[in-house]
Amino acid sequence: MENKKRDSFASRWGFIMACIGSAVGMGNIWLFPTRVSMLGGGAFLIPYFLFVVLIGSTGVIGEMAFGRSTRSGPIDAFGYATGTKGKKAVGQTVGVIPAMGSLALAIGYTVVMGWILRYMIGAFTGSILIADSAEEFGAAFGAMASSFGNNIWQMVALVATFIILIFGIGSGIEKANKIMMPLFFFLFLGLAVYIAFQDGAINGIRYILTPDFTVLANPKTWIYALGQAFFSLSVAGNGTLIYGSYLSDKEDIPKSARNVAFFDTLAAVLASFVIIPAMATAGAKLDEGGPGLMFIYLPNLFKGMPGGSIIAIVFFVAVFFAGITSLINLYETPIATIQERFGLGRVPACLIIAIIGLSVSICIQGIVSDWMDIVSIYICPLGAGLAGIMFFWVLGKKFVESEVNKGRIKPIGKWFYPLAKYVFCGVCVLVLIAGALLGGIG
Repeated sequence: MENKKRDSFASRWGFIMACIGSAVGMGNIWLFPTRVSMLGGGAFLIPYFLFVVLIGSTGVIGEMAFGRSTRSGPIDAFGYATGTKGKKAVGQTVGVIPAMGSLALAIGYTVVMGWILRYMIGAFTGSILIADSAEEFGAAFGAMASSFGNNIWQMVALVATFIILIFGIGSGIEKANKIMMPLFFFLFLGLAVYIAFQDGAINGIRYILTPDFTVLANPKTWIYALGQAFFSLSVAGNGTLIYGSYLSDKEDIPKSARNVAFFDTLAAVLASFVIIPAMATAGAKLDEGGPGLMFIYLPNLFKGMPGGSIIAIVFFVAVFFAGITSLINLYETPIATIQERFGLGRVPACLIIAIIGLSVSICIQGIVSDWMDIVSIYICPLGAGLAGIMFFWVLGKKFVESEVNKGRIKPIGKWFYPLAKYVFCGVCVLVLIAGALLGGIG
């Protein structure tokens, strides 16, 4: 592969923080605790941990190595893979799927980030805690989440994201993640400790630590654990691949992937130890996930807790950090793609994608849930599967092992290639089919 001059991460820790930032997002905060609550408490963690290990040690490694080996985004990376068979144009055409998927997901996520920013500022002013009931909190959220209901805050969130992106990989993305990710973990850990000492919180903690193993007999427990792990680790043939393309050949990719999987899981578990015990202080069981949990039920709960206004500030600041680091990763793929395809500089590429992101996200505010469902159910697992096929099947064993072992002292085990080629690629197909049948599993 031709060695392209590209911006890059300045340090291993910066790369890991950026990958963790891309993985830690709303799925960790508004979905994982709900799955734990509804599917056996600690018992749900058993299949979840198993799938995190499987995907982290196959798909995440593969996408990082694929990106690094080609120094490209999905279009040129896929083109390189099929180009070895004399069909470069086929791969480039197929590579449009994960590239456009990243942009589509970023556009939907921009709407969500507008909500988060509005609630974060509202936590400081106290405006998000003035409602008197869950119904009033719901009405306020419904008005904001309606068509053209949050234009200004959405624009501000997008501008903040692109200010970071314009500075590039080392000076923008890496530095932002090095600040935001440690702060996210620090703030959520502080919340977990504070809430643990509130009346009734012990019931929620006890529920998490007392597994109901009967749920393991239900196939849906395993399917939802698979979906949670798959989407949380951000394997979609775009974001992890593009970050890998900025990585030095000296870096140990399997070790980096292990760190990303560990910290992403830690974030999800921390969120559970914040949200489930918080619900328990009100004698309620967590059975409502998604935006409703974060923008309706939790603010209503925070209002009645000692120090509720401070809790709301800490919570939404931490959520903002998690959200913006994910959004940065989602927009980086389309930015890098148009730089590669049209030879544009960083600033014009950012401006073009920002205009597209702003224009479309403003228009889809009222249908963002359906928009995100389509992208996550169909495009994300399809992109991950296609990347897996290109890397493990088309480029083949010799190429894959050579690229994965760069930067390592000890070669990766012989288990890696067959597990990735057959099991991980099969998992991508399973996630696609299960998501289509069940209306989404992650």
